[in-house]
Amino acid sequence: MSLPARSEERLPIEFAEEEQSLRVTGFWLFLITDLLIFASLFSSYAVYVPMSAGGPTPMGLFHLGPVLIETLALLTSSFTVGVAIWAMRRGQISLLRYALVVTLLLGAVFVGLELHEFVLDVAQGAGWQRSAFLSSFFLLVATHGAHVSFGILWAIALLFQLARHGLTAVTSRKLYTFALYWHFLDIVWVCIFTFVYLIGKVS
Repeated sequence: MSLPARSEERLPIEFAEEEQSLRVTGFWLFLITDLLIFASLFSSYAVYVPMSAGGPTPMGLFHLGPVLIETLALLTSSFTVGVAIWAMRRGQISLLRYALVVTLLLGAVFVGLELHEFVLDVAQGAGWQRSAFLSSFFLLVATHGAHVSFGILWAIALLFQLARHGLTAVTSRKLYTFALYWHFLDIVWVCIFTFVYLIGKVS
C-alpha cells in the first residue's frame, strides 16, 4: 500500500513571492547595520558615563517611575504588533488595523513621556551640553526615540496602504518588516533600561 503524499506547507503571505522574501532578507541586513549604530552609542555611553564634570550623575538624574511606564508602554506595543501579524496571516483585517492603531498609540505614549523627561532634565540644568555623560546619554536615548517616532509614521503609512490596497503580498511584507523593526526597538530599549537606567541608579 502506498503512503499518501504529504501536502506542501503553505508559506506565510509575506513570503509567498520570491521578491518579497528577498526584500525581507535585505531588511534583516538593515537591522544589522542599525544594531552596529546602537552598539557604538552604548560603547560611547559606557566610556563617558563617569565624566559628569561636576554636574548631575545618573544616580541623581534618573527617576525610574516614568521610565517604568515608558517601558511598559513599549513592551505592550510589542505584544500588539505581534497580534497584528497574527491577524495578518489569518486575513483578519479589522483586528490587524485595530492592533496596529494600538501599537502606534502606545509608541506615541512612549515618545511623549520621553520628551517630557528630556524637558525636565534641561529645565534642571542637565542639558546635553553640560557634560560628556549627558551628551552620550541624550544621544543614545534620543536616537532610540527618533527610531520609535519614525516607526509611528511608518505604522500610519501602513494603515493608509491597507485602506487603499488591502492585504496583498506587498503590504504583508511591509507589515512584517515593520514588526521586525518594532521588536528590534523593544530589544534595544530593554538594553537601555537595564544598562543606562537600572545600573545608573544603583551604581
